[in-house]
This record gives sequence, C-alpha cells and structure tokens, in this order.
Amino acid sequence: MDIKRNGSQPSGKGPMEYFTGAVRVDPLHQAPDPARVACGCVTFEPGARSAWHTHPLGQTLVVTSGFGWTQCWGGPVEIIRPGDVIWCPPGVKHWHGATPTTAMTHIAIQERDARGKVVDWMEKVTDEQYLAGLKAV
Repeated sequence: MDIKRNGSQPSGKGPMEYFTGAVRVDPLHQAPDPARVACGCVTFEPGARSAWHTHPLGQTLVVTSGFGWTQCWGGPVEIIRPGDVIWCPPGVKHWHGATPTTAMTHIAIQERDARGKVVDWMEKVTDEQYLAGLKAV
C-alpha cells in the first residue's frame, strides 16, 4: 500500500502552452505498472481554461467546487457544478475550465496508453469559443 500524505506532493502551475489563465495542478496519484490510472486535482481561476485536447483512453472529471464550463468539439458549451461527473470518451476533442467570474476545481482521472500518454494537446480555445459559454448560463 502507498499512502500519499496531504501536502507531500508539490503543486504546479498549468503550463502556458496548454492553459489560458491561472491554473494550479495538484498531483494525486500515478499508479505503478501494470495499473494505468493517473489522477490530479486541477483548479482554474476565473477566466482560466484548458486548450483543446483529447485523451487516448478517455477521461473522467469530478467537479469538487466552483462553477465551470466544458465543451466537446462541435457541441454546445455545458455548465458544470460541484458533484457533477463528466465522462469524455477516448479521442473526443474537448476543453474545460472556469467561468469568467468563478473559479472551478475538478479531479481529473485518466489512464496511460501503451505510449505512456494520458493526453494529446491541441490548439488553445479562443476567447470567442470560450465566451460562447455565456449563452449557456
């Protein structure tokens, strides 16, 4: 058994090439082989969001606080709130983040594929794409 004590793993800033705005990533768990699960707690400050991306084996998000938005390519911006659980299937292009006025935190759970990858990053979400979320409110 491996117990990661609260505060034993350093927080990091979400890299600017993959995020817009202030994002903090707190690692939770990276399972050793043969398991493949990786988990992190991600906090998006108001206005912050991920770039468009896909996950080779899909992703589950569990919203723990705040108010946010998510969108699949070609679909509407969806509101996400604490307690919501979002499943994004493998290979589906999407983004997620906070609203312009409220921070949002979620736990992200995904699996490593045979290459060891959990995510494939793409272009940044434009302000126009992001602000389409105002229509969802």
